[in-house]
Amino acid sequence: MSQDQHNNPDTLTRNRAEKRCTLVGMTSDVCLSALKIATGIVGHSSAILADGIHSISDTVTDALVYAMVRLSGKGSDERYRYGRGKYETLAAFLISIILVVVALGLMIEGVKDVWAAMQGETLERPHNIALIVGIIAVIVKESLYHYTRLTGRKTQSSALKAYAWHHRADALSTAATLLGVAGAMFLGERWRVLDPIAAIAVSVLILVLAYRLGKPAVEELLEVSLPQEEQDKIADIVNGTEGVRAFHNLRTRRNGNLRVVDMHIKVDGELSVTQSHEITRDIERQLSEDLGEVMTNIHVEPYHGHNDCEKEF
Repeated sequence: MSQDQHNNPDTLTRNRAEKRCTLVGMTSDVCLSALKIATGIVGHSSAILADGIHSISDTVTDALVYAMVRLSGKGSDERYRYGRGKYETLAAFLISIILVVVALGLMIEGVKDVWAAMQGETLERPHNIALIVGIIAVIVKESLYHYTRLTGRKTQSSALKAYAWHHRADALSTAATLLGVAGAMFLGERWRVLDPIAAIAVSVLILVLAYRLGKPAVEELLEVSLPQEEQDKIADIVNGTEGVRAFHNLRTRRNGNLRVVDMHIKVDGELSVTQSHEITRDIERQLSEDLGEVMTNIHVEPYHGHNDCEKEF
């Protein structure tokens, strides 16, 4: 059953929520970037200044997510019969690549700073405003993480789920910077090396997050089947549908938030076309209720006996 996502009211509502969430993140990141850079210069904090420059990359990510969400919200047409859900998947994959680049950059800079500290180099004591701005940035980014993650779960958007973790990674990065700033301010010169050490630790965590985001995105782009538990649920629904005697050739994949399910079902040969069609409608309705947005392609065949009971996955 083909669905026109563009004209679906639920899909339109979901896409509006995604765009609103992305715009909130974009506006916040622009403001935070400007605030951090200004504070780094005025407050004599190279750590906050570097974090502000790093935050500029967030606006690039924001623009990427917003563009992909807008594209995916256009739904299906003559060229995109299955809709544009893969744009969201592509956005999630690109975000994971950006996280890898950011993490490696933080790690390299952290190692350089640790080495410099081991050679006897000291850092200038930051101004109090650097600490205040750092705290504000952590609170804002952590709040954005929870807001974006909640919206991503409600809309089943892989792009927003990845975007949420990007906010969390930024919050952790700023927290590491904040630790270094606090150490430089209150523990003396010898403890200022905490800043690059914490940055290295956070970079490792960001790499782990990038892997967690990138792996399912790559699997979806390669059209890996749905998880086994979802395939089992589909099998239970089909077997529990009145009129279905057997089924086989079950094929599944994801397309953004949309699940695509193809299968062959077997029904009694004396049923009319209308009756057979109603059976497929029952399956489609139940799949949508249990799994969310589903696009199905169900081929009906006549049942000839027990030899037809084999199910191929």
